[in-house]
Amino acid sequence: MDNKKDFAKVFMIAGSEPLGSCGIQADIKAVSACGGFAAGAITLIVDMDTTSVKGIRTMPVDLILSQSRHFLNDVGADCIKTGMLYDRKIVEAVAGLLQEYPDVPKVIDPVMVDSGGTALILEDAVEAYRKLLFPQAMIITPNIHEARALAGEDVTLDNSDSIIRRLAAPGCSVIIKSIPDGDNLTDVFYNRETDTVRRFSKRRIDTRNVNGTGDTFGSAIATYIARKYDLDAAVERAEIFINESIAYGAGYRFGPGYGPVHPFYRTIDFFEREDKSYSLK
Repeated sequence: MDNKKDFAKVFMIAGSEPLGSCGIQADIKAVSACGGFAAGAITLIVDMDTTSVKGIRTMPVDLILSQSRHFLNDVGADCIKTGMLYDRKIVEAVAGLLQEYPDVPKVIDPVMVDSGGTALILEDAVEAYRKLLFPQAMIITPNIHEARALAGEDVTLDNSDSIIRRLAAPGCSVIIKSIPDGDNLTDVFYNRETDTVRRFSKRRIDTRNVNGTGDTFGSAIATYIARKYDLDAAVERAEIFINESIAYGAGYRFGPGYGPVHPFYRTIDFFEREDKSYSLK
């Protein structure tokens, strides 16, 4: 009798960067911290430091597809999560790839604009996301800047319910992240299956360590989906996870610009005890 367990496998198709705080590096950390097995294909390499992006180099499309198929056809995945795809050619190729795995739930993070409002993809990719990727998604996770680009208007709490339903028109659920709400930031979540809207409001945390928050949050959702949580529960758990990751990450120094969150906050106590035990020797 085979008593071996299965990993909750999340396969990411995303970019790589040297800081380890966003892109596929952040994805891998979040998936691991949330109890999943992280694997992935690299779409591009970003040259950056904590202050700005210096350059972007895309990977050959055939290599992106080959990396993905070799894992998905061999090991399989319980959820697929996309990150930075950059241009229309890559978006179209990834969309075609995802159609080969219709039974695998997909979390599409439309990485178009960073949390500071800087564009991260070419303009021709935006419509390709809308037409080719969103119809395949279980959920899309735009930040407020990406939601504005997709909706063609500013997003506020007052109009968020109507905008989020428009973004869900291709057949996906949607969560819009970080809508300003006085001293709070509010995420608005629309579950298309149940036709319900929920709001997750949290106090702003005074920190510049917010690089990769979108990647971390989307990967947390993907991991809970891979662990067979329903979408409402996956979003609830991911909301707790990202808020705690930001709160704990705020206590660390990391360069002069934007630093990382701390996805491994649940294990801090263990390592601090280990350090203290070592120092007492």
